[in-house]
Amino acid sequence: MDVTSAADDQGRGGYPPSQRSVDRAAKSRPTVLSGPIRVALVEDHHLVREGLRLALAAADGFEIVGEASSRAGALDLVATTKPDVLLLDLTLPEGDALPLLESLPAIQPGLRVIILTMHSDPETVRQALAAGAAGYLVKGAHLEELFAAIRAVARGQRYLHSSVTGAIVEDSIRWYRSGPLSAREREILRLVASGHPPTEIGTMLGISVHTVRRHIANVSEKLGLRGNNALTRYAIRSGLLTDD
Repeated sequence: MDVTSAADDQGRGGYPPSQRSVDRAAKSRPTVLSGPIRVALVEDHHLVREGLRLALAAADGFEIVGEASSRAGALDLVATTKPDVLLLDLTLPEGDALPLLESLPAIQPGLRVIILTMHSDPETVRQALAAGAAGYLVKGAHLEELFAAIRAVARGQRYLHSSVTGAIVEDSIRWYRSGPLSAREREILRLVASGHPPTEIGTMLGISVHTVRRHIANVSEKLGLRGNNALTRYAIRSGLLTDD
C-alpha cells in the first residue's frame, strides 16, 4: 500500500524538543477503543466533506458524529460530540487551522487529529505535528489510506502519508546537522518576513547586500525552505514578528 504508517517511536529522534513532548502526550491515549471509531470532519469544501462522510459511513468500524466548515464550527463540534478522531483541513475560511489545532486539547484532552491537506512541504508537516496532529494525509490519498490512518491514530500511533515521510526524514537530518538559527540569522529572517529587501536590510544592519543574501541562503538551507513566502510563514509561526 502506498503509505507509511508511523508509530510514535519513528519520529522521536528527528524533531526539536517541542516535538518530543507531543510524542509523549500522544502515548497517553488509550490504545484500545470499544465500538466503532467516532470520527468528526472539519472541511470547508462541501463536495470534499460530503465525499468523506459517504466513504466513512459506508466503511466498517467508523461512526460519523458531525461535520463543520469553520474554526468556530469545529470548536462547537468537538465540544458537543467528543469524537475519537478529527479529520481537519489545514486551510479554513478564517485562514490557517494550526491555531485551532493547538486549542483543541483544552476542549477535549486526548483527541486524535489527522490533518488532511494539499500541502506536503516539510515545514508545514513539522508545524502540524508540533501543534498536536497525530496524522498527516495529503489529499488525493486512497480511501484505504484514510481508513488505515484513522485506525492507526485511534490506537495511539502516528500516521504519515508516504509522500511526506521522506521529506520529514530529510528535514529532521538537516535540522540536527545545521543546528538552530544564529541570532544574526533570526534577525535577518525577521526583517525579510517584515518585507524589507536585501539592500535595505544591509543598510539597516551595516553589512553588505552580499552578506545579507548569504545569510538568507543559509537560513533557507537550514530550514529547508525556498522563497520569501515560505520564510515569512515560518517567521510568523515561530513568533519572530511579535514585536512588529
